[in-house]
Amino acid sequence: MAFSRIKKQDAKEEAVEKLLCEKYNSYYRMAMSYVHNEADAMDIVQEGAYKAIKNSGSLKEPAFAGTWIYRIMLNEVYRFLNDRKVISFEGEVSEKISYEDRYENVDLKRALENMPVKDKAVIELKYFEELKLDEIASVLEENVSTVKSRLYRGLKKLRIQMQEENQ
Repeated sequence: MAFSRIKKQDAKEEAVEKLLCEKYNSYYRMAMSYVHNEADAMDIVQEGAYKAIKNSGSLKEPAFAGTWIYRIMLNEVYRFLNDRKVISFEGEVSEKISYEDRYENVDLKRALENMPVKDKAVIELKYFEELKLDEIASVLEENVSTVKSRLYRGLKKLRIQMQEENQ
């Protein structure tokens, strides 16, 4: 019995490590879209990876590892953002447009940045990370109907905001 428990734990840890390697860039992109700083995004992903490996034993089934890791990464992003709110910044924050932004839709990026965090998370997980609605619901620990509502409401807000910016 103890041997099967160890074997199951090894399978969970192996599934987590495999996904962390395969999807590292996706986790980094997601973190970067929130914090806009390479070093902070890397710290978030590294801390999330550490927590995922450390707590892989609490994973119910290896098949759920993908959504479980996304949830950990989003929690790390939220933790970082909440910690950052405590620090007061003096002076203006200037918006920096990088070389990569020349080839991306800057208006879309700005519109996403102005969205509520939960609406932004649903849109990014759906369209940039290509997760299904039930996977997003699992990651965010919400009902699928709530995720759908957030998605449609968020897309409507995006459309309106981008139309206003283009006028």
